Amino acid sequence: MASLRDIKSRITSTKKTSQITKAMQMVSASKLNRAENNAKAFVPYMEKIQEVVASVATGSTDVSHPMLLKRPVKKTGYLVITSDRGLAGAYNSNILRSVYQTIQKRHTNANEYAIIAIGRVGRDFFKKRGIPVVSEITGLADQPSFTEIKDIASNAVSMFADELFDELYLYYNHFVSAIQHEVTEKKLLPLTDISSEGKKLTSYEFEPSQEEILEVLLPQYAESLIYGALLDGKASEHAARMTAMKSATDNAKELIDSLTLSYNRARQAAITQEITEIVGGAAALE
Repeated sequence: MASLRDIKSRITSTKKTSQITKAMQMVSASKLNRAENNAKAFVPYMEKIQEVVASVATGSTDVSHPMLLKRPVKKTGYLVITSDRGLAGAYNSNILRSVYQTIQKRHTNANEYAIIAIGRVGRDFFKKRGIPVVSEITGLADQPSFTEIKDIASNAVSMFADELFDELYLYYNHFVSAIQHEVTEKKLLPLTDISSEGKKLTSYEFEPSQEEILEVLLPQYAESLIYGALLDGKASEHAARMTAMKSATDNAKELIDSLTLSYNRARQAAITQEITEIVGGAAALE
């Protein structure tokens, strides 16, 4: 059995750890509220720009744009959104496992794909496994602005336009609730999923031509999809970290209770032993 000093030391260190995890839980809870509001506030903009793009792209059969056209796939890009820090439960591992398994299933050669990494955890994961990372961004704020990711977003779109990629997939954690987030794969480019079916579209008059509007609007739309996914992912990250820290705090409390019980038992055993020795010594003197 461990000594009283060892048990007391473990209780003290566990209490300090519990205080840290509790503080991290509260910080993540406050960040989650703002991140969730940011993600929800971006939805109306995304729906409207998708409506406009769908109206322009499907309004005439004569209108075409390279970002709307499929081409033979020689190389695939994967834009993966992870966090810069750990202690977020399965937030990073779930998405990295999904991307890694997808790559192994779809590709046999490293020349057939490349990674665009947002987040230090994802970047380090792929580099350690020799998976090519062509672009990366780390150190994003907890509430990122569009200007922070505009370069990598426009870079990804330019790579497709320059035919460095023939298709581009987006991987991120979709925020469902504070205790649930889902790994999501979205085909970012080419933009073949734009459809106006089942939607009541507003009638637009285009000035200048539809082709010129698409030339400007489609890259902005693709960049907005990336930014929207990042906001969604940040909300999921804060929720996952809050949940993980709550579990850690609860586990610490259970451990403290167990150690306190062991400490009391060991202390009682030591007291009983001392009393027995005193009584035995007194009996020997009689």
